[in-house]
Amino acid sequence: MKKTWSQTINWSFWIAVITLVLAALFSIISTAILSGVSWAVGMVVVFIIVFIGVFFDTIGIAATAAEETPFNAMAANKVPGGRHGVLITKHADRFASFCNDVIGDIAGIISGTASAFVVLQLTFALGENEGSVAQTIISMVFTSVVAALTVGGKSFGKTVAIYYSTPIIYHVGKVLYILETKLHIRVFPKRKKRK
Repeated sequence: MKKTWSQTINWSFWIAVITLVLAALFSIISTAILSGVSWAVGMVVVFIIVFIGVFFDTIGIAATAAEETPFNAMAANKVPGGRHGVLITKHADRFASFCNDVIGDIAGIISGTASAFVVLQLTFALGENEGSVAQTIISMVFTSVVAALTVGGKSFGKTVAIYYSTPIIYHVGKVLYILETKLHIRVFPKRKKRK
């Protein structure tokens, strides 16, 4: 099914708005968590943010790699999550865009900001001044570690996503099924009934 330019522009606009809202929300939450905590706790928070980015990147890649056929069979047999698996694979481009570009990139930006906060906290904890040689070294080492974990984690996640795309999307489908049936949170719009 070909998408029109207006649909593409409309989707791009809404994804930009969603990104703006989520980035602000995540930034407020991470700032609230990091303020008043030690550098060690801040470091753990940074690693959690990195993990979230890698996790969603893996899901996004799995969505584009997964085949629709096994989920059609699951949906036909009314397996919980099967219908959602079909919807994910049908809308793989948008689903991957949300996971990789929205959540993944926001996590990357916020982990960078949080890293700077941790470096500052660690510098003061060591009794050094802001702008000192020690701060430069700490910043370089910590930023390098965060970057290595992000890139290495995403590289590993991509391999896992390609080889295990069906079970990954099945489990994501089950989560979406629970959200829809138990909490009445619908990720995909309801299908319009044909007249």
